[in-house]
Amino acid sequence: MPTVAEKDTVKTIRTHYIDGAFVESHGREVMDVIKPTNGKVIGRVTLGDEEDTRRAIAAAKHAFASFSRTTKEERLRYLRQLHEAVSARIDDLTAIMVEEYGGVARFARLIVESGVTAFEAAEKGLQELPLRQCWGKTTVTLEAVGVAGLITAWNANALFICLKLASAVAAGCTVVLKPSEMSSLQTRVIVEALNAAELPKGVFNVVTGLGTVVGAELVRNPDVAKISFTGSVAVGEAIMRDGAATMKRVTLELGGKSPTIVLDDAALEKAIPSALILAFLNSGQACAAGTRLLVPKSRLDEVKRAIQEGMRAYTVGDPADPNIMVGPMVSQKQYERVESYIRKGIEEGAEVLVGGEGRPKGLEAGYFVKPTVFVNVKNDMTIAQEEIFGPVLSVIAYDSEDEAIRIANDSKYGLHSAVMGTDLDRARRVASQLRAGRVVINNMTDDPQAPWGGFKYSGVGREYGKYGIEAFLEPKAILE
Repeated sequence: MPTVAEKDTVKTIRTHYIDGAFVESHGREVMDVIKPTNGKVIGRVTLGDEEDTRRAIAAAKHAFASFSRTTKEERLRYLRQLHEAVSARIDDLTAIMVEEYGGVARFARLIVESGVTAFEAAEKGLQELPLRQCWGKTTVTLEAVGVAGLITAWNANALFICLKLASAVAAGCTVVLKPSEMSSLQTRVIVEALNAAELPKGVFNVVTGLGTVVGAELVRNPDVAKISFTGSVAVGEAIMRDGAATMKRVTLELGGKSPTIVLDDAALEKAIPSALILAFLNSGQACAAGTRLLVPKSRLDEVKRAIQEGMRAYTVGDPADPNIMVGPMVSQKQYERVESYIRKGIEEGAEVLVGGEGRPKGLEAGYFVKPTVFVNVKNDMTIAQEEIFGPVLSVIAYDSEDEAIRIANDSKYGLHSAVMGTDLDRARRVASQLRAGRVVINNMTDDPQAPWGGFKYSGVGREYGKYGIEAFLEPKAILE
């Protein structure tokens, strides 16, 4: 079992998961885990180094020889085992996400449940995916690409780990996972759950460490064939560039600056609450957050009133409270980042409709910001172009449908979009013109079989269902 010592409520983690066992870290750097609601130390984790990473890669490489030859039926069974094992820890995973990350309870559970669902989605996707096709004297098979390095972000730890692992296992790949070091306590719980699934040794390995150390070794190591990464554009660019030296296959999910278009026929009593959910989900720390709200200029005053009314529900506070809608930012650094963008918006001439600078009253100890809505925003302003990753919404007025589409597409990102309107044919027509990997109509919705990923700087490749599995496969043709 893992080494997790309890002393004065500070959890200490000194091991990684390599070749089917929890093993002492070779790396010696220790990092404090800080609780974002009060800034106190709640854990200490020993970070892995290049040697830990190379040991994990070697274990995955050894396991790949046999695991890549497993049948579809065997991998379906492993996916069911993973689903059952992680399902048993939903409550624990939700609780630790609230404590370590500061995710509000109502959303944290949805995140965890989405991760659990990823195994079922991969099972369904694998069942539907033809791994062998023949015509004439030609046979084409889809084969596992090799050892995969999975590098995940801190804002939805359980979801990212389960999603990427499910696709890799379905394809027959073995993996080395590098989760965010800021999610170390969450990672320990999820790895305990994955260990209980009793997959063959070496199929999945986990090394917690810095991206510049563990992540860099995964990217440059020639025994790693594939990198699947969720995180920032800057790191994604570096992975694509540095991975080229060893011809890495890459899947990159890099964030967004997602638009929500409210059409002039929209019922505001439904559209604005939906738009606010899109903007402030996961306290705004979400790649899909609809942080640009495009509204008809003719209805701007109505929209402002609807926003002010709707924002009454967006209370800030203890994320463990089920009535709270917005929790703290994940760290002091992230708090300062969000505050700097709020100041920038004011400096550039946007008007604060709700919120503004500074911590909410009574919440000075943690990394809390005021949920903020700007109006009179121009799309070329910094707050409309750069991903803030916090609870900040920019309202942009437009004159015509064509202008709304132009503004929506005037971004270097293209991950997610939304359209709100009563005429569904018109809403579908607008949705078809948006340059985004996924578009929702009239509400935030999900389909675990639908591809997830973005256009432009939002990344390369797709995840979820059969699309995610295909990203870990290579076609091979045999001709007689």
